[in-house]
Amino acid sequence: MQLQVINSPFNQEQAELLNRLLPTLTESQKAWLSGYLTAIQSASAPGTSEVLTTEISAESTGQTISREVIILYGSQTGNAQRLAENAGKALEGNGFQVIVSSMSDFKANHLKKAQNLLIIVSTHGEGEPPDNALSFHEFLHGRRAPKLDGLRFSVLSLGDSSYEFFCQTGKEFDQRLEELGATRLYPRVDCDLDYDEPASEWLAGVYGGLSEAQQGGGATPAPATALQVSESVYSRTNPFKAEVLENLNLNGRGSNKETRHLELSLEGSGLTFEPGDILGVYPENEPALVDMFLEEMNWDPEELVTINKQGGVRPLKEALVSHFEITVLTKPLLEQAVQLSANKDLQELLSPDNEENLKAYLEGRDLLDLVRDFGPWRVSAQAFISILRKMPARLYSIASSLSANPDEVHLTIGAVRYDAHGRKRKGVCSCLCAERLQPGDTLPVYIQPNQNFKLPKNPDTPIIMVGPGTGIAPFRSFMQEREEIGAEGKSWLFFGDQHYVTDFLYQTEWQKWLKEGVLTKMDVAFSRDTDEKVYVQHRMLEHSKELFEWIQEGAVVYICGDKKNMAYDVHNTLLAIIEKEGSMSREKAEDYLADMQQQKRYQRDVY
Repeated sequence: MQLQVINSPFNQEQAELLNRLLPTLTESQKAWLSGYLTAIQSASAPGTSEVLTTEISAESTGQTISREVIILYGSQTGNAQRLAENAGKALEGNGFQVIVSSMSDFKANHLKKAQNLLIIVSTHGEGEPPDNALSFHEFLHGRRAPKLDGLRFSVLSLGDSSYEFFCQTGKEFDQRLEELGATRLYPRVDCDLDYDEPASEWLAGVYGGLSEAQQGGGATPAPATALQVSESVYSRTNPFKAEVLENLNLNGRGSNKETRHLELSLEGSGLTFEPGDILGVYPENEPALVDMFLEEMNWDPEELVTINKQGGVRPLKEALVSHFEITVLTKPLLEQAVQLSANKDLQELLSPDNEENLKAYLEGRDLLDLVRDFGPWRVSAQAFISILRKMPARLYSIASSLSANPDEVHLTIGAVRYDAHGRKRKGVCSCLCAERLQPGDTLPVYIQPNQNFKLPKNPDTPIIMVGPGTGIAPFRSFMQEREEIGAEGKSWLFFGDQHYVTDFLYQTEWQKWLKEGVLTKMDVAFSRDTDEKVYVQHRMLEHSKELFEWIQEGAVVYICGDKKNMAYDVHNTLLAIIEKEGSMSREKAEDYLADMQQQKRYQRDVY
């Protein structure tokens, strides 16, 4: 049937479009379109919520089933955000209407109108929510949280099993949603560092749960390929081999530290990034450590082993150097290892009433310690490596601007070395860079966007940067970028380290930017140069009045570096400054800083 313009409210062009489209639609597509138009019409009614459900009629059940899915993510470094965005694209490609939002941007009171909710959230630090999940987490666990009897949900939780509170934030969301009356459309999935495969399985399960409701039960889960979203040529699962152009020690002679400045070529990769983004690096284990492990187990380094489900085969030593994590022990690893050993002490260590001893044992030990402490191991190399985690990427704040350094990416990496349990220990990636990586070598890398740590869109906005030690890295990229675009906004750097003479990272660059006016102010703290240790938070307090004036003028405050000590101290110092200079109570100061965070005027890249 052809639509005649003379008998319809459509103009000629619209009628032609409809006449081309309508004959191609299936019956289910026509039904969906009918429901969609009804939803749009409803949306124009006064008082309609901004979060609307697009519905279809499920004839087999007589119910009205929502095809809208809300995906909320809480992400510190960008992994949860990327998974949420990809899940959204995959579900949209399968006919669902999807809203993807950061938890900090989502209006929590809209939750009670939702029918399908997916939570994708990482756990930060010692079981804490990511910064952009804090307000939503607090709301959901507070007295104002609504009853959610009509909500169906599922949670994908990201974490690191080497931490005591593995996937804690996801577990808390999952439990709380159930307490509020919501029902699971698919069970929660907890992911370790190697999250791609379990995340794909979770999404397929979620799709099956959503589709089952649409079809009145009995839905067939979508094949994995139907839910995949194509990525750029080079990505986390297909890293680019970047050539090392420069590898320099930034510390002076006599320093207690070794901080490497790496310059890598991205030429031919097509990879791009913005200041504040992160570079993922896949390192290799130290060959000498692998040799000691192989000797302890009396295994042939050239024995061929399968390294993944796709059937990839490598010599054993190469597999242990390049593909598996051997420097971190986790409780899940020991729970699998106990099946491969008859050692009673290992069984005792894993007993339910021995949590504190287990925690103490895991701290600072590696796979070599495990096999030495709990032998004999009468097991094949293949069986043993099957319990190991894949080598996780190390994430570093990018220390350069792509505009200022085309086809390059720079990193600032502090070498980690320490003694523990009678042996010298080394950071896997940091000591690879410090001891074995030469110009001309390559590193497998990928870009991880970090939307939680970005320069203000208005270049006239003042910025305050707090970055001691290697926390200086993203601020170097900020300054390079602002110099390139001619930003007029004021900028203030607080930097700290041990000694002025040996540890002032990128000193000449900062002094040049200060002289030329690219950087407005700089305050430094070198803790070992004075009898009393002075840190960046002390410098902030010294300039309390002016710092608060900058904040009142709209400055964005950035913190980068150690979360456990520095970021905690700086956060409390900021609260103290706001409380004092703003003549506020502590509670009001906390609200003020939380509001800054909500407005993206307080951003942290902490680890």
